[in-house]
Amino acid sequence: MSVARRQKPVLLSGGNPQIAKADGDAPVQAYINAMPGWKSALGKRLDTLIVRAVPKLRKAVKWNSPFYGVEGKGWFLSTHVLTRYVKVTFFRGRSLKPLPPGGTPKSKESRWIDIYEDDVLDEKLLTKWIKQAATIPGWDGGSPKNGGVAL
Repeated sequence: MSVARRQKPVLLSGGNPQIAKADGDAPVQAYINAMPGWKSALGKRLDTLIVRAVPKLRKAVKWNSPFYGVEGKGWFLSTHVLTRYVKVTFFRGRSLKPLPPGGTPKSKESRWIDIYEDDVLDEKLLTKWIKQAATIPGWDGGSPKNGGVAL
């Protein structure tokens, strides 16, 4: 009996790993492991910070990005690989103090940070944002009432 060889995930535009939509830690870890170069170590660090900050955490991969949420409160954060950086998006980021720097008038409630290879990660501030974001109602992916699927 032969053992099937696992293929590496396809990297999409900007190096973003193509991982099938699925709930749980396993697809998130597959995404993180497939992140190219220095981004994988950053993905592991971010995942560790999020898990430490939010004890009752839900994880999933949706739209080729890891999502983090709390049952009954929705998704509060996602990460996404781009060519030169990793984007960390807080879905209700306008409610966070201090306000994360990234955002445009079109982004409505979302705010984000872009982390580049040589950036020094302010883990204390990031953890503060993660803890705040997990306590407020997040994005539900479009609840059944709104034509989508809730967390």
